[in-house]
Amino acid sequence: MSLRYHTRVITHIIYSAILACLVEVFLVTNLSMAGRYAVENGGEGSLAAMFYQPDSLVVILYVLTGIAVFTITFLLLQRESMAYITKISAAMQNIAAGDLNTTVEVTGDDEFSSMAANINQMVEEIRELMDKERESERTKNELITNVAHDLRTPLTSIIGYLELLSGPVKLDAEMQEKYINITYTKAKRLQKLIEDLFGFTKLNYGKISMRVSKVDIIKLLSQLLEEFYPNFMEKELSYELQSNVPSLIITADGNLLARLFDNLINNAIKYGAEGKRILVKIKADEEYVTVSVTNYGYVIPKEELPLLFEKFYRVEQSRSTDTGGTGLGLAIAKNIVDMHGGTIGVTSDLDGTVFTVKLQIHFDINKEHFGNPGGTA
Repeated sequence: MSLRYHTRVITHIIYSAILACLVEVFLVTNLSMAGRYAVENGGEGSLAAMFYQPDSLVVILYVLTGIAVFTITFLLLQRESMAYITKISAAMQNIAAGDLNTTVEVTGDDEFSSMAANINQMVEEIRELMDKERESERTKNELITNVAHDLRTPLTSIIGYLELLSGPVKLDAEMQEKYINITYTKAKRLQKLIEDLFGFTKLNYGKISMRVSKVDIIKLLSQLLEEFYPNFMEKELSYELQSNVPSLIITADGNLLARLFDNLINNAIKYGAEGKRILVKIKADEEYVTVSVTNYGYVIPKEELPLLFEKFYRVEQSRSTDTGGTGLGLAIAKNIVDMHGGTIGVTSDLDGTVFTVKLQIHFDINKEHFGNPGGTA
């Protein structure tokens, strides 16, 4: 209990004791005077005469009266606290019964008001946990639905083309090659979907340990862009890498960074084909390196930007059907950035859709990171 409540209780005890003493003095004085008057006027056997020279019974009566006065006074002074405790007890019973809409009015400034505030906070946290649990259940069901759909579509195509290739009808060499190429493309897409699902699960549940080393981020991005050259050619896209430094060594997990920027570049290719150009810019200062990946295709609605890094979220579902993917690429990218204590953000307007990643140059894996290195990306 707090010192404030102790002080109030002690004050009530003192008030009650003083009042009891005053009542006792009043009774003793007046009853003694009445007894003396009765004795002087010949009423030795009267009830009043008993109080002139009190015996043990009268003393006990005085004591009991004082106790009664003290108790009643103390209970009256404590009635507000007792009523408040009753409210808190009733609220806790309601919460225990499952009524999470119960709140306790916070009045006063003692341990009971603190208890009421803590109960309200507890109820709010329980509600949030239940909301998260429901969201988790919804996400799990969505995962099952998405996985079933995303895996079934290419798998159905693969089976269909393989049946044509192995069927009794003889196909010419050109048609066979076409079907084999389609089957191979569908199989690669199936492989990518499975890799994304496993990768996201491992990242999301902390099953991947970071292996931090020295990484030349400019060389890393240059190599990734070269690896995407066939994709650029297929989509008729040009690409450019700009940097304010010729070389930059940072401490990071190179494999995870490669996956991060692979997802961002792949995303830019998928949704930026209309813009005919991909721009990757690197800007470094003493503490941080900022990497932006810009495409000039489809402008993402402003209200959808905050949702892009949520798992399974896709902008414009019909387009995603054509481009493929699980809606996990950007969620994986954000997880990797968070693991490195960095930030990731996105803007989209007529000047292009820009994904910006900000990372520490000297990353310390032993520190806890919360994704806010000197500001937002």
